[in-house]
Amino acid sequence: MKQGVIVLVAMALEACSPSKLAYGQVKSAMLDAGLSEPNAACMATRMTDRLSLVQLNKLKQLKGEKQSLSDYVSAVRRVGDTEALSVTASSAALCASGLAREK
Repeated sequence: MKQGVIVLVAMALEACSPSKLAYGQVKSAMLDAGLSEPNAACMATRMTDRLSLVQLNKLKQLKGEKQSLSDYVSAVRRVGDTEALSVTASSAALCASGLAREK
């Protein structure tokens, strides 16, 4: 019984991980950057699963006119974080093509 409670608590904590809580903010930042709702939702899901809160915070700070996925990826490239760039570029490609199951 005690182990069952511990497992349930662990699962609840995992579901509320900080990266999951950042999803709304990341998605909103992408919408503000000019991305479409479906692409922003898909990419935010993938990125919050794969990037740290520090990396996500850097990406939330991106400013300027970005009207397409390629513009957004170019802006992320200027941040200088290769992992963030890799995750963003792959997320953009998979979400735009419909291959990402998160979409």
